[in-house]
Order: sequence, then C-alpha cells, then structure tokens
Amino acid sequence: MKHSEFKKRRKQLMQRIGHGNIALISSASTRTRNRDVSYPFRQDSDFYYLTGFNEPDAVAVFIPGREQGEYILFCHEFDEKKAIWEGAHAGLEGATGDYGADDAFPIDDLDDILPGMLENKSRVFYPMGRSSELDHSLLDWINHIKAHSRSGVMAPGELISLDHILHEMRLFKSPEEIKLMRRAAEVSACAHVRVMQKCKPGLYEYQIEAELVHHFMQNGLRYTAYPSIVAGGKNACVLHYTDNAHKLKSGDLLLIDAGAECDHYAADITRTFPISGRFSEPQKLLYQLVLDAQYAALEYVKPGQPWQAPHDAAVEVLTRGLIGLGLLKGRIKKLIKDEKYKAFYMHRTGHWLGMDVHDVGDYKINQEWRILEPCMVLTVEPGLYIPENCKQVDEQWRGIGIRIEDDVLVTAQGHEILTSGVPKTIIEIETLMQAS
Repeated sequence: MKHSEFKKRRKQLMQRIGHGNIALISSASTRTRNRDVSYPFRQDSDFYYLTGFNEPDAVAVFIPGREQGEYILFCHEFDEKKAIWEGAHAGLEGATGDYGADDAFPIDDLDDILPGMLENKSRVFYPMGRSSELDHSLLDWINHIKAHSRSGVMAPGELISLDHILHEMRLFKSPEEIKLMRRAAEVSACAHVRVMQKCKPGLYEYQIEAELVHHFMQNGLRYTAYPSIVAGGKNACVLHYTDNAHKLKSGDLLLIDAGAECDHYAADITRTFPISGRFSEPQKLLYQLVLDAQYAALEYVKPGQPWQAPHDAAVEVLTRGLIGLGLLKGRIKKLIKDEKYKAFYMHRTGHWLGMDVHDVGDYKINQEWRILEPCMVLTVEPGLYIPENCKQVDEQWRGIGIRIEDDVLVTAQGHEILTSGVPKTIIEIETLMQAS
C-alpha cells in the first residue's frame, strides 16, 4: 500500500473530526501462545488503515490544525538488542521518516505527554470499549487535566466513539484497496481450483488445507484471512467447522471455505464439490438449488438496491426449491414469514468484506437497510445444511451441507465477481475434476 493512501485517509479523518478536537487509537499487542512464544502478530485493522504501521504497542494521535504537526505516533524506540532477536523495527526516526508521522515519541512517555495534547480540546474520538487499558488511561488523563483546572486549562467535555466515522470510511474501497482485494481473490480462486484437482477419497481434510496454504504462500500471500474450513460429508453441516481432521470418503461432498489475505485485505470463497468427482442425484438437486439461489441474489447486487434484497431473493428460491423437493411443506409466503427455511438455511446471504473477513460498516441506517453503492464489497453465500440426525426428511438428503460463496464488488453499472475464477456449475466442476 502506498504511503500516499494512508496520508489521504488521515486527512479525510481529520476533516471529519474538526478543529479543536482530537482522535487517538491504539495498535494491537502481541499475544502469548505458550510460555515465551507469541502468536503471529496481526495489526489492528483500524490502526493499520490509518497508519500503515505494523508494530505492536503503539498509539496514533490526530490533532487537526496542530502547528507542530497533526499526526503523532507513540511507539517503541529503536533497540539494537531487540533487532538482533526479532528483526528491524521503525523506532522514532522510522515513524517519521518511513511512516509519515509529523512527530514521534517513545511509548513509555505516553502518560507524560498525551495529557498535554488533550488540554482545551472539546471532543475526544477513540474506539470505546475495545481496549480496557486505553479506556482507563484516557479517564486518568482527563482527571489529571481537571485537577489542574485552576491554571486555566480545560478537559475535553465529550468522548465520542471513533468507530462510526472510521468504519464508514472503510466501507467504501479505494482503487488501491480494490487492487489488493483482486489479488487476494485471484490467488484464493486458483487455490480452490488446485484442491479440486488434487482431491480424492482417502485424503484427510488437513491435507487439502495444506494444499490451500501451500498455494497462498507460493504466490506471496503469507497468511490466511481466517481459519480454513475443510469439511467433508456431514462435517459441512457444522457452519464453522475447523477441525479439518477427518478422512475424505467416496460419495461425500467436500465444502471448503478459505481465503488468503493480501496486505491485510481478505478474500472469502466457498465451494462445495464431490470428493469422487461426480455428484449423486440428491447432491446434484440440492447443489443446483443453492446455485440458483446465488444467481438470484446476485441479480440484486447493484447500486440502489437495499442490503436485504439479495438475501430475500435467495431465501425465496431456496424455500420454493425445498418445497419442490419435499423437505418443506406449505405455502411459500407463510413458510418464509415463519422462517421455516431456517431449519436448513440459518445464516445470512452475505456480509461486508475488506480488511476483516466480516468487515466493518453499518447494515442499517436509521433502522432501514442501507442502500448498496459503488465501491462496497460484500460476499454472496447461500447454503443448505441437512443434518445427519434430521429424521423428518428422507434419508437421501441427510448429512449433506452445501455453500457457494463469491466476493462481489458493487460497481456503477452493477457488480463484478472478484472470485469468478473458481468453477461452480455442476458440469464445470465435474469436468475439471475428471480431467485431473
């Protein structure tokens, strides 16, 4: 990501904050995995969005109109011994020289310096409730200022959540962000094609997962966007199954929900296909129903449509199809009103996508579903899940779980499917698998 992109975001944020106010946000911290070993560090998405600074234990401060500089970064000073063990880190000079901060101070001096920056500011914007440490520190700093009110300084009178402003910014993707998301989608799509070609009975789910991760890394994307779901047979009926430990059986379907992350931007793809290369007749009927539901939902992914419209379209197709297959009985309108479809389809048809796989952004405005606009990115992912113990349906349907998910960019003309590189029609999938 270009530094000019982060600078543009900071400028936009400070315009929304306004003069006389201040905003601050803290980075992620390292988390202990066991004893003296930490989990791989992943920066807080909001913090990275504004700073591009990929180190723990930092605080960014934004003060519109400050003469000495509007963007201040508190971070660790450069430590030669630490660099030997853990590698290079920015230090104060890097914070200004490499990351565009107007001023930088040691993180250890935060309690001494930040209260002065809060003096005579009307409002403080910060991510309330996300960091108990920052919450407590901010109150301590404000109380410190109040204790010196006789000297003529004033403490901020309002604390305002930063989330709404920042998350509304993040909801609309810039050309640079879309470029990164296209790359994540492209690599992830190729990985899904690879595992369709590699899949065969007798392999374990974790071996398929290894093929996915191998492809991500071989193509320069070091991290998955979320724990991969590789669910064979009845495991696909567990929506967030991540054990990935069972042997693949001939005649079962395999549901894979996996995506890579490109410079903090996620891809999120799900495909379901037959382990042995051919769908059985019951599998084919359910699969085509889910695919038809996705096609119907995609028709409503365009500017001017409410967020709910793709979901409603998918639910109608699924419910009508379930009636036709005998899994539901009754009138379609009443079944939808009573949400009877939720016995087999219990999640939404999509979510926002970006730096977080379930990305930020309001789904409703003033209690009304928000309208889709260009540069929003969302997933479209209908599914059907028939648990093995679902005795009220014919045995031929039991233990089948199917989901089809694509990443979709809303454009001025309609939409663009970023993940179209993965086959999803029955004939495409069977042809690919039988040719490998």
